[in-house]
Amino acid sequence: MDLLGVPPERGRTAWLVDGLRAAIGDGRLPPDSRLPATRVLAGDLGVSRGVVVEAYQRLTDEGLLTGRTRAGTRVTARASRPPADGVRPETDRLRLPQRPAPGIDLDLSPGVPDLSAFPRAAWLRAERAVLAEATTADLGYGDPRGNHRLRTELAAWLVRTRGVRAAADDIIVVSGVAQALALLCQTSRARGIDAWGMEDPGSRGSRDELRHWGVEPVPVPVDAQGLRVAELAATGVAAVLLTPAHQFPTGVVLSPRRRLALLEWPGLVVEDDYDAEHRYDRAPVAAVQASAPERVAYCGSVSKSLAPGMRLGWLIPPRRLHADLVAAKHASDLGNPALAQLILARLLATGEHDRHLRTVRRRQRRHRDALVAALREHVPAARVEGVAAGLHVLVTLPAGTDDLALAERISAAGVRVQPLSWHRRLPGPPGLVIGYAAHPPDRLQEAVRRIAAALG
Repeated sequence: MDLLGVPPERGRTAWLVDGLRAAIGDGRLPPDSRLPATRVLAGDLGVSRGVVVEAYQRLTDEGLLTGRTRAGTRVTARASRPPADGVRPETDRLRLPQRPAPGIDLDLSPGVPDLSAFPRAAWLRAERAVLAEATTADLGYGDPRGNHRLRTELAAWLVRTRGVRAAADDIIVVSGVAQALALLCQTSRARGIDAWGMEDPGSRGSRDELRHWGVEPVPVPVDAQGLRVAELAATGVAAVLLTPAHQFPTGVVLSPRRRLALLEWPGLVVEDDYDAEHRYDRAPVAAVQASAPERVAYCGSVSKSLAPGMRLGWLIPPRRLHADLVAAKHASDLGNPALAQLILARLLATGEHDRHLRTVRRRQRRHRDALVAALREHVPAARVEGVAAGLHVLVTLPAGTDDLALAERISAAGVRVQPLSWHRRLPGPPGLVIGYAAHPPDRLQEAVRRIAAALG
């Protein structure tokens, strides 16, 4: 390929990946272009076949190439470019104010999933099947709680994967955890509850959302065992929002002792199970809802497993709140889009969703391992936490480090990370919250090199 030039003496795989990615991005390799066989391209470039195989695999992992027997390796899509104004995409609960940052080419914001992994072929097959089978009634306004087929499949899947105690009639289909929180805040205020406890550090986006709906988030400290339940009780609030299975952003799991204390606390527990599908080095921890369904409002979505653009999630509230929440949902939007619900129901029923999750977990493990290895090599003084699950890690820094200023310096180097200070109101150590889902290993390694340079 003349468009690639002469290979360097070292780093040939990264050179080939970057060259092909650039050619796809600027249109020199348009969608559906067929690339040379690995042996042919290796001979043309004078490199080993292993270099080409690895490069093709990395670009396939990014969703830019696809390889099939007899069809060869083809370009599937044009590489995306960062927005010109440097504004990052929003996620469900991380709507954080940021200064425009032109030149950001590596967005390592937490909560941004690997959108290149979206199962396009499986979704298309399911969509065709749904359209062939859907009745006219399926395309009407329908039940504001959500399509019954989807709620039935979700109930079975959540019981099996998260230990949740729920039947189809207990589930309300929502457009993401953000809407679940909005509905809960509205019904909470209607019952005279206008303050919730919230983990500190904890998602700044969730904190902002609560305030938007007139609920004041009251900070409750988090340590290595999770939320300090004794300090929650001392606040006098009647509800608490927390992420017990994989606390955001620290990554800790609510300890058994704290979990028991939480179950003895008399208020409403809002459980955000935001990345339950991504577990690597430990068995999944069952949802708190399984132990107290009459006191826990359980929330989840497909934002981290499929894509946030699907706008599909679920809320399983205590039955005493169910009718009020359904009424609020109906008044809000009359229900979620019908076809997307039916397609997700089919993916769950056929096992395609589980197969997709297994593939994504393997990819994310590789991404995580690459990021952690690069941090240990280039930033050995940093302490890396929260690596056993999720789509981000927490890097804690020496006391006295200004993580806000550090994040600005890293941004100037073209990498976006979040300072831990954004997510806390109480005093605590500085750090960086770094997402790894959206970029392949070689790009994560490059990002860490730039972070290390900014650290000096």
